Amino acid sequence: MNRLKTLVAASVTMLAVLPAQAAETVTLWDFFVGGDGVRMKALLSDFNKEHPNIKIEATSLEWGVPFYTKVRTAAAVGQGPDVMSYHLSRLPLALTEKVLTEVTPDDLAAAGVKKEDFFENAVEAASDSGKLYAVPFDIHSVVLYYNKRYLEGTEFLDANGKLTGITDLASFEKALATAKEKGSATPLTYATGDDGGVYRVFYTLLAQQGGELITDGTQVLSSDNEAKAVKAVETMTRWHEQGWQPEQALYPASVALFTSGQSAFSINGVWEVPTMKDLQASGRLGFEWGAVEVPNLMGKQATWADSHAFAIPVQGEKTMTPEKRKAVMTFIGWMEKNSVRWAEAGHIPAYKPVAESADYKKMEPNATYAKLAETAVYDPRSKIAGVASPVYDAAVNIISPSIHGYMPAADAVAQMKSDLQNLLK
Repeated sequence: MNRLKTLVAASVTMLAVLPAQAAETVTLWDFFVGGDGVRMKALLSDFNKEHPNIKIEATSLEWGVPFYTKVRTAAAVGQGPDVMSYHLSRLPLALTEKVLTEVTPDDLAAAGVKKEDFFENAVEAASDSGKLYAVPFDIHSVVLYYNKRYLEGTEFLDANGKLTGITDLASFEKALATAKEKGSATPLTYATGDDGGVYRVFYTLLAQQGGELITDGTQVLSSDNEAKAVKAVETMTRWHEQGWQPEQALYPASVALFTSGQSAFSINGVWEVPTMKDLQASGRLGFEWGAVEVPNLMGKQATWADSHAFAIPVQGEKTMTPEKRKAVMTFIGWMEKNSVRWAEAGHIPAYKPVAESADYKKMEPNATYAKLAETAVYDPRSKIAGVASPVYDAAVNIISPSIHGYMPAADAVAQMKSDLQNLLK
């Protein structure tokens, strides 16, 4: 009996000194700063609390070219993260560079989601030849913000204070002229001197004509599309000539024009919704506002859009263990199912069960413009398109000078076409 007690005691002692089951550590790289960064950190903290056997170690890196350059280098030498944030507009280039691994149906099953759970446009942007290479997290687009002060008593504000009566380009320009008459110094603001602001407005106007910037990944602005591009640039130029939009405004200035009450309208990303809400809550805004899907100005309902997504990079010659991959997909699935909190940043959840949930439908103005997820138009599927790409460079170097009167629209579009076509050779 004494010997048995001794053995039991020894066994208990050995168990006591054994380490607890180690958590599966998952490294994450993201590019989220500001309000997005705060929300992402809160989500990661909650995930780690709820999953003691999975530990997410996140690093936030500089957005744009530096991020994607680092990813490409890390993938080649096997020093990258286990999972990362990624813009779907960059997917074609990523596939060319061979930096992404396929997200298989088994992966999605491990995450507890299905491909059909996501908006079709986002899935298409995340796929190539029927294979999924990233899991869409949101849909972020430009929307039309409006200051109700300049629209009161006009045909453009209904009895409930909602924007109305803008059904085509002529009615939109009438609203701009009306706002100017009512004292708006710059009726329409967007970043006329920045690549993103110019490109997103140009691409939206092109897409609303049914136009394509790059066809089949090989042809930049075919003859029919070239004419539509010219019309888009001419439209933006007319807004400048009428004094409706700011002169060479960089992004911060374009935002300030609207938040300071000088502009009746602003075409900007959904990511500025938190800015508006915070200013309103603190009593520093000074006017009532709203935000809606960019109206159909050119004949077809369409809006430039992109998505943040989660992707699993190549790790050089190494292969991720099944245990690690399951942990990664568990993380992605949890983020999708909790993306209503990410939507507080103005984004539309790409995961339809959340986008269609009662909680999301209570969010305003998000719920008002959420329908644009069905008509969102992503960047061309090309290695020269997407954020921080040559098409954005062309927007600021060619289109922006044109809309400010330094080059005829037809000449600007011809130069853009030539420059971009040369990059595809």
